[in-house]
Amino acid sequence: MLTLDHLAISCTDLAAGTAWVAAQLGVTLLPGGQHARYGTHNTLLGLADGLYLEVIAIDPDAVPEAGHSWFGLDNFTGPPRLGNWICRTDDLQEAMGKAPVAAGQPRALTRGDLAWQIMVPDDGSLPYGGAFPTMIQWADGTLHPADRLPDSGCRLLGLEVTHPQASALRAMMDLHDDRVQLTDGPFSLRARFETPQGVRVL
Repeated sequence: MLTLDHLAISCTDLAAGTAWVAAQLGVTLLPGGQHARYGTHNTLLGLADGLYLEVIAIDPDAVPEAGHSWFGLDNFTGPPRLGNWICRTDDLQEAMGKAPVAAGQPRALTRGDLAWQIMVPDDGSLPYGGAFPTMIQWADGTLHPADRLPDSGCRLLGLEVTHPQASALRAMMDLHDDRVQLTDGPFSLRARFETPQGVRVL
């Protein structure tokens, strides 16, 4: 079973991407960390209901151990935008049984006292351009990142994933999350948030 874990805002420059999200939502993001395997770094924002948001970019001072980045960042261009949605499961092997080959293979990662397995394609691309979620399983005993972040006053109202093959994608995931809607149409990711400044859309 999959439930929404967090959202990722992709950008080419972490400072610029973080400033954009802060302006859009009217809140301050916190420093995150580095992902040595994929040569990225991020900032974080705690959301209500056990979710969080990360702003992620290639770290210009890092050389990825994998030889490539992830979340499709090697080919990312343009302004910051919602680029990926990540769903957690308690049984990644079971979730893989329904997932498309494009979802990739499980990779074991750590950062500090965080430990998790995450599905990443061999070239670091996003499955179906980001319409299929990246799947993650946090290690037993790992305190979830959302539980480490202060309350920002922001809550996700809904995530809309639009793709020409939405029905087929839905059949390839055991998704149980009323906050996520998959609809047929040209590809897009759209998230609505309740913020201290009112409802905002990324």
